[in-house]
Amino acid sequence: MKKCLLVLTVLSLMMALPQAIAQSSSLYVHKQDLAEDFILGMDVSSVIALENSGVTFRDFDGKARDLFSILKDNGINYIRVRVWNDPFDEAGRGYGGGNNDLNTAISIGQSAAENGMKLLVDFHYSDFWADPGKQQAPKAWAGMDIKEKQAALYDFTLDALTQLQAAGADIGMVQLGNETNGRMAGERTWMNIYYLMAAGAKATREVDPNIKIAVHFANPESAGSYMNYASKLDYYKLDYDIFASSYYPFWHGTLDNLTAVLNEVQTTYHKQVLVMETSYANTLEDTDHHPNAIGEGSNYETPYPISIQGQANAVADVIRAVNSIGGLGVFYWEGAWITVGGTYEENQRKWEEHGAGWASSYAAAYDPKDAGQYYGGSAWDNQAFFDKNGAALESLKLFQLLRTGNVVPLEVDAIAQLEVTFDLNEDITLPGTVHAVMNDGSTREVPVIWDDVDLGKLKTGGVASYTITGKAEGTPAVCQVNMVEFNYLKNGSFEEEDTSMWVAVDHKQADQLYVEEKKTDAKEGTRHYHFYSAKKDSVDFTLSQQVRDLPAGQYAFEISIQGGDGGQTEIYSFVMINGELIHQAPSQITHYNSWHSPRISGIDVKAGDVVEVGMRVVCEGPGAWGKIDDARLNRMPGM
Repeated sequence: MKKCLLVLTVLSLMMALPQAIAQSSSLYVHKQDLAEDFILGMDVSSVIALENSGVTFRDFDGKARDLFSILKDNGINYIRVRVWNDPFDEAGRGYGGGNNDLNTAISIGQSAAENGMKLLVDFHYSDFWADPGKQQAPKAWAGMDIKEKQAALYDFTLDALTQLQAAGADIGMVQLGNETNGRMAGERTWMNIYYLMAAGAKATREVDPNIKIAVHFANPESAGSYMNYASKLDYYKLDYDIFASSYYPFWHGTLDNLTAVLNEVQTTYHKQVLVMETSYANTLEDTDHHPNAIGEGSNYETPYPISIQGQANAVADVIRAVNSIGGLGVFYWEGAWITVGGTYEENQRKWEEHGAGWASSYAAAYDPKDAGQYYGGSAWDNQAFFDKNGAALESLKLFQLLRTGNVVPLEVDAIAQLEVTFDLNEDITLPGTVHAVMNDGSTREVPVIWDDVDLGKLKTGGVASYTITGKAEGTPAVCQVNMVEFNYLKNGSFEEEDTSMWVAVDHKQADQLYVEEKKTDAKEGTRHYHFYSAKKDSVDFTLSQQVRDLPAGQYAFEISIQGGDGGQTEIYSFVMINGELIHQAPSQITHYNSWHSPRISGIDVKAGDVVEVGMRVVCEGPGAWGKIDDARLNRMPGM
């Protein structure tokens, strides 16, 4: 009877824990039907370097606690740790990035096991970072031929896994290389990559045949790449279980594409799939004086708000996507890699002494071109689940709440920044609503009240951009207003795929007349109209666009051309109104990158007129060539 009572009490506590978290959470979480063994993993490879630097992690009550126990209480059931062969220089100084050698992995594996979590061992087979951009062999393997390197990798894997198991780590999965997009440990052919992976797989099976073996790739948005990798591994008959992908929403395309490419591999080659790395930012604040990968001024997509709720929604959607195709689970990358605190000088000292930054200056001996130049702190501190003081963020509750759901009142999480463009000659009317992202991930239009601004000054200030602020349901809103000379031509710089609005009439059958994508030859953007012909007197064409329903007034037309080898030429821009030639302006081609931009002003347009603008190009010389770009039809000021 007492035994029964004990079991019921434990079950009650287990059921009460998610409920207690839900009752105390402001996070909106949609319930997901996840299998009990669905992997909700976390890579915390930098934790020991952080703790050695003085970082303390705290739970939601502000109590200082072991990181692994905090993660366990919030639904994390798997820990991932990277392993570098020898991340130290000759003097024993660490390269940084957590100084993740085998001893560090053993310590992390022990902590994971003590908290009932399995371990994923991420072998980089390098002395420092391995990713699609670099796959350098360990120092000890330098100069080895493939057979020697294969034996060394087998020995290293066997020894590492044996030591990890002996120390008590519960190894559930081994990763044969990190983001090995066609390269691994200095090898660049698939045959040699296979030899290395096969050696790692053999060692893993010998240590424990129940350990899952994964291969790991990045850039799922690269068309056809995953099936190419999978077909190569199938051709060589590699012994592995899991085909894993990195997926960062700000870099790697859509979730629909991710599930499509993973499902294709899964169904074609009968391998299990998972997301090995994902993350999302909760703020743009930089807390450690080292630029963040996702920060102010960096180039990335933001499919979710940069907020606590946005971070949770981003991860929840990745988990939902993987679960929808029967995937094994998702690992969040470096969810605790926060600042080590203090001034820049204090941070730098700890990065150097304890390896708490992404790289120390000592890494230059191994990686002079990257780490040797850009060493420093964490570029990920704004993507952790802890704030700069080590306190758990509300978004960490996501992993536990996914199984129960947590519905809270709908409210605005973020307002999308508006960008509007007005012609200097038109009236300015600011939008009355803005696009709001709600805490449940849905979107809606909400009313906005803009701060007072003198719209007249925007019109008289010439071509410029202005930032206007306001409030929408109590949330700050921003609108960028661009004052321009509005271009009434469609696709004036040929940047859009649809170029049907431009009509080319070839009078002499030139060898080449088409829209070309070549940034170095374009005046604006990457595309332009290209012409070339080897024969004499064979370049003779007209390129034009018709415009209807223009507001009555006066206009100016300008179009640019560069080229060479034209010999005798007749080149001019023109304006036709209702089929009659009204204006033309001469131009020429001289040499590469010398743009000529004839301008026609004072084009008088009445209501209902059909206006056609363009360029006529006639060249005598054999080999005449050129590029046409940046066509603009603008209303003239004051008209």
